[in-house]
Amino acid sequence: MVSRIIPVDPFDLVVFGGTGDLARRKIIPALFRRYCAGQMRTGSHLIGVARSALETASYRQLVAEAIREFSGGRACEDGTLERFLEFVEYIQLDAQGEQGWPALGELLQGDRTRAFYMSVGPSLFGDIAGRIRVNGLVNDATRIVVEKPFGHDLESARALNATLAEHFGEAQIYRIDHYLGKETVQNLMAVRFGNVLFEPLWNSQYVDHIQITVAETVGIGGRGAYYDSAGAMRDMMQNHLMQLLCLIAMEPPARFEPDAVRDEKLKVIRALDPVEPHHIVRGQFAAEGDTPGYRDEVGAPRSTTESYVALKAHVSNWRWSGTPFYLRTGKRLVARSSVINVVFKDAPHSIFGAEAGQHSNILSIRLQPNEGITMHVTIKEPGPGGMRLIDVPLDMSFAEALGPDGQDPPDAYERLIMDVIRGNQTLFMRGDEVEAAWAWTDPIIAGWQARGEVPKPYDAFGKGPEDADHLMRRDKRDWRGIKP
Repeated sequence: MVSRIIPVDPFDLVVFGGTGDLARRKIIPALFRRYCAGQMRTGSHLIGVARSALETASYRQLVAEAIREFSGGRACEDGTLERFLEFVEYIQLDAQGEQGWPALGELLQGDRTRAFYMSVGPSLFGDIAGRIRVNGLVNDATRIVVEKPFGHDLESARALNATLAEHFGEAQIYRIDHYLGKETVQNLMAVRFGNVLFEPLWNSQYVDHIQITVAETVGIGGRGAYYDSAGAMRDMMQNHLMQLLCLIAMEPPARFEPDAVRDEKLKVIRALDPVEPHHIVRGQFAAEGDTPGYRDEVGAPRSTTESYVALKAHVSNWRWSGTPFYLRTGKRLVARSSVINVVFKDAPHSIFGAEAGQHSNILSIRLQPNEGITMHVTIKEPGPGGMRLIDVPLDMSFAEALGPDGQDPPDAYERLIMDVIRGNQTLFMRGDEVEAAWAWTDPIIAGWQARGEVPKPYDAFGKGPEDADHLMRRDKRDWRGIKP
């Protein structure tokens, strides 16, 4: 099935931090793939901005190398790359000074869409936003894009929102969470609200519990200083997993429009109960063979920062009363996997007797690495010998079912960048949503700091600390296995 491509009008995309890792790995390849797909029209500009003393020719070489390394080799051999590079410009600029701003203004064209992507540390957001405004670079179609972290706690999130609001309206601010751009994440809404099969069952009457797992095999890498001050709770739970929880638990919006969707997500966050201390597990990976442990990797021998967190949450509303949500995320686990498992209740009465065993219907929504949806259903095991029941998967891989000409679905950044250009904020976080998430997260962090809790050690490339299993077993449940 070939997806329908709707080209966007020519635009200017300015990437602050244009020589950085995020720009090279995600932003630039995403824009190139949209050009290859025919969505980016001739006349658009990608303007890289950074402190490095580069000429445009040197920057174009950097862009070409990034595309060859990270774009999956798409259309690099037939002249497409050379044509794309003609859209690329570079400005050496001081985000906190005057250098480069007049030259940037000269490159921006007319009244067309201009998006300023802040691929830099949050400490520079305010300076950049202010200088964009002071230097007269704002038109009626100006948008700014900011990456997480959106603050370190509620107080800093409020301060950041206030700083951005001094220079831009909420309708111009795009807080990007790349998880929301994944094909499967958006299909959460399509599956729920587009199929009468599921929505009548999407409540506590039929759903026993929901598991959300985001597991990574990688360690901390070069993010040691940041990560040790943040931990898994701030880095993953407060934003990525919170967003997945919202999309699973939200009520149907009146319309599929940005504020209607975000209003419903905000209601979910505000309906979350405080998490009890015995419903939280923190872990920290230990060394395994040649793989260093967390403390060695971040260079902090006494660190009490968690690289793993699991918790049990409750959404106090009519739809979900009594249905627990189990969330877990961690580094150095057995496989890279992001999956949502909706576990339905058992049939109220089995006509097949105890020998048929326990069987549950489970809807598994895979976000990565193999995006797709699997429905586990109970059928009769083939062959003679009586009614023996087994569970089998009804599986749909998006790459196989929907990929155009066998290609993978678009990357999350491809979709999100195009949504910025189109002015569609549906998949971006609103300021009050960010603050509500921190208001729920802060007491959890403050609680374990007050109790002086130390994360439980777990083996690298395992399933996480044993206490996480006990969290489930107390409720006579088990985690689904972490599978690639």
